[in-house]
Amino acid sequence: MPSFLIAIITTIHIACCIALTVTILLQSGKGGGLAGAFGGGGGSQTLFGGRGAATFLSRATTVLAVVFFVTSLTLGLSQTRNASTKSSLIQEEARRRATQREGTAGQQPAPETAAPAAPGGEAVPPAPAPGGGP
Repeated sequence: MPSFLIAIITTIHIACCIALTVTILLQSGKGGGLAGAFGGGGGSQTLFGGRGAATFLSRATTVLAVVFFVTSLTLGLSQTRNASTKSSLIQEEARRRATQREGTAGQQPAPETAAPAAPGGEAVPPAPAPGGGP
């Protein structure tokens, strides 16, 4: 999907989120909701009429919810299609380690020395065991 189309859908999605939040907060619930603070508390002086306010806000919420779900699915599917062509960092690291194992599988490990040499060329005594026994 072209990037300008994704930008347009993202803009619509953000505007829908804001509008959906406002319409839900404006609806009056059992306690009057936020609609009462703006003069829509269900009295005779409501903005859209006694029953008209609930019907208008309910329909607006339904339409905005449908737009929200459609834009969410569209953006999610477009990102899934883009991500399927790319590999993750974890997959790349697993492939790198697998090729390293295949490259070193035929080689014999180097024999270990009893103690590494100190800078002066003399052997370093092993460290005492934990627990401090003789």
